[in-house]
Amino acid sequence: MTLRENITVAQTEIISFEPATGEELWRGKVGDVDAAVDRARRAWPEWAAKPLATRIELCRRFANEVRKESDNLAELIAKETGKPLWEARTEVESVINKVDISVTAFAERTGQKKLNSALQGTAAVRHKPHGVMVVLGPYNFPAHLPNGHIIPALIAGNVVIFKPSEKTPAVGQLLMECLSKAGISAAVAQFFVGGPEEGKALVAHRGVDGVLFTGSAQAGIAINKKLATNPGKIVALEMGGNNPIVVIDTPKISDAVTLIVQSAFTSAGQRCTAARRLIITADMYDPVIEELKATVGRLIVGEPFADPAPFMGPVIDNASADQLVESFLYLLSNGGKAIRHMQRPNDNLPFISPGIIDTTAMPDRPDVELFGPLLQVIKVDDFDQAIIEANRTRFGLSASLIGGSPQDYNRFWANIRAGIINWNRPTNGASSNAPFGGIGLSGNHRPAAFYAADYCAYPVASTEMDQPRATIGVGMKQS
Repeated sequence: MTLRENITVAQTEIISFEPATGEELWRGKVGDVDAAVDRARRAWPEWAAKPLATRIELCRRFANEVRKESDNLAELIAKETGKPLWEARTEVESVINKVDISVTAFAERTGQKKLNSALQGTAAVRHKPHGVMVVLGPYNFPAHLPNGHIIPALIAGNVVIFKPSEKTPAVGQLLMECLSKAGISAAVAQFFVGGPEEGKALVAHRGVDGVLFTGSAQAGIAINKKLATNPGKIVALEMGGNNPIVVIDTPKISDAVTLIVQSAFTSAGQRCTAARRLIITADMYDPVIEELKATVGRLIVGEPFADPAPFMGPVIDNASADQLVESFLYLLSNGGKAIRHMQRPNDNLPFISPGIIDTTAMPDRPDVELFGPLLQVIKVDDFDQAIIEANRTRFGLSASLIGGSPQDYNRFWANIRAGIINWNRPTNGASSNAPFGGIGLSGNHRPAAFYAADYCAYPVASTEMDQPRATIGVGMKQS
């Protein structure tokens, strides 16, 4: 039985395991959806009525609580996800920094406006919270990504029910405990234990006013379909990508290869913005691939607390490792040419080495998100063909151009369909001070990060006068 298959026990408990060891880390009872929503609805009026300054102060206290727990939280993230401790620490820093960023974003994106006119009164624009927001978190960034929804939602005056991924509930619980210690009621920011069925029930519940989701395209599409006939419920979908990194003319081969490795294999490739396809012009192919093979061969794959520190840890569970190895073999059996074989040293643990495969000769390359350290290489004749190939996807999250001139980048930026477009930078590592989201199967045009404030409150237009004053100027009989 794989770890993934063993997550749910009799549909009453959720159990998480340490990917690096296979040992049980946490278990908890599945929650009651109706009770959680009822509790949230009763808590919302009081929370929404608090002054904005109070809500902001409580969120800043939360940041301080996370600082106090930073070592414990980082270690827990490393244990439950398998990511190296150094990377887990950067995630904790992102959680802390998100508070001030969200405060600034709320002021900038949802500020009040007034326009006075002596005869027509005052025209005003203010923003209101939606109500009860369900946050469905992913396992790859179990603290940072849900926090990117939770904090903006709380600042805006919403209450939150947070259901973490069933693979990383321990991190979710500690995150919510920090909110509670900061003085935010557990009814205002609820931790909810559940699996896919509970997630579906929360999405469909009539007492829920919004769904903020981060995860796979398959799950996001299911949410979108479920709520297609309910336009009153706000839905923000952050989904994955089949992201291209394009290499054209550059003399800096070593730097280009470093950017490719960072894009494809950071977090064991378990980032929605990870590069899945390396699209490279024929004249750059040999020198780049030669150095890429050598660099990847030096990467340390190991457990999170190893010394020396690994570049990447395991993937989340055995089922994911099995699927990635099967995907590599599928590509190999259907026209792909192995550049670096994906290896799995222990069938009982989800450690896999980075795989690189040339799929140029494949007649029908699958347009799917292979969520792990697997990079496809596609050789093209020129820059025009590279752009066409990069856009050959239903996704549209991130894309990077390595090399070329400013004019080349302008053309790349103008023609690539993606929500994040970079030049001589990795496809991943987006700034929290900018919007984050994609098009196509990558999102529903509700970008998160700095723009999260947009879907956490809705604008209300008003015209106002101190006293009623009105006349009917035409169409009246003489009195």
